[in-house]
Amino acid sequence: MRKALIGFAGLLFVAGCTPRSYPPPAVLAPPPAVMPPPMPMTSMAPPERNTESYSVIDENAFRAVANEPLSTFSVDVDRASYANVRRFLVEGRRPPKDAVRIEEMINYFPYEFPAPSGDHPIGVATEVADAPWRAGHRLVRIGLHTAPVEMRDAPAANLVFLIDVSGSMSSADRLPLVKRSLRLLVQQLRARDRVAIVVYAGAAGLVLPSTPGSERGTILDAIERLESGGSTAGGAGLRLAYDVAHRHHVDGGNNRVILASDGDFNVGVSSDAEMVRLIEEKRQQGTFLTVLGFGRGNLKDSKMEQLADRGNGNYAYIDNLLEARKVLVTEMGGTLLTVAKDVKLQVEFNPARVRAYRLIGYENRLLANQDFNDD
Repeated sequence: MRKALIGFAGLLFVAGCTPRSYPPPAVLAPPPAVMPPPMPMTSMAPPERNTESYSVIDENAFRAVANEPLSTFSVDVDRASYANVRRFLVEGRRPPKDAVRIEEMINYFPYEFPAPSGDHPIGVATEVADAPWRAGHRLVRIGLHTAPVEMRDAPAANLVFLIDVSGSMSSADRLPLVKRSLRLLVQQLRARDRVAIVVYAGAAGLVLPSTPGSERGTILDAIERLESGGSTAGGAGLRLAYDVAHRHHVDGGNNRVILASDGDFNVGVSSDAEMVRLIEEKRQQGTFLTVLGFGRGNLKDSKMEQLADRGNGNYAYIDNLLEARKVLVTEMGGTLLTVAKDVKLQVEFNPARVRAYRLIGYENRLLANQDFNDD
């Protein structure tokens, strides 16, 4: 039976002042991993007009340990950046600088970190190696790993698929791929799970009332009937999806809205802020948000990442069916289960051993040191 393995890896780049007698560092060995291949090039020609948007990334600078010995950041990392960057490279284009989030590139792959021992909920693994691009500097890798969760024993799921069926979703790599992806997920449902489908395009509508996972035929028929057309009203659809999830809330269960879109909501700044407030409110009530990004040319990566972060969920980019299988089947537990909330990491460096450090990635997840104990 499939297991959920929830893991995290982070890198810190350090400039040391360690004596020569200090033991040599361990050598990092990257784990083997299979990368889902791209879609055929014939169907991936880039669009004429590109309006994709990404949050600006200001790369972390070196910090002097004598002045700032603590590095504090959130570890609720997504994995969308890797698949998105791969898509650019397959098309023979250089990805935008801000599309490259290093922490997501690292965490895209599975690692054989040790499981926690005893009653500890999280296992911690560290490795140190010479930096391959800078003599005298070292790389520190910190890995966190939870105990595996048997998916058959996972809490009952109350899922609401929120599907963008606006006109912008008509191409093959959008709504048609969304439908194929959701079919994969439906095959993993158990009888005690429930699924509803809400669509939005100009107006929001309930396509499938909350239905037991045992009625796969009914769910698959509703997915098959989805068609694109019209303008987008993402905010209205989100409110309806949360209302449906609330009506079928499972105490102690996995209550989640799964948004599939290119992120082009067209609802204005004030409505964006309203959506964020709604997502945060529902997160506090126990309904989380998973965001699945599709398409290219008008992908609103910045908005979709923000919504997933505020919804205590995750954000994945799906560019082909194998990536959908990775996200929704192979790594279903990591995508749809929350085993820990608001996980933070604080690393303290010894100024007698380390002169300076730089956190690689996590630029939009940095925290003030005092926030480490703020739950």
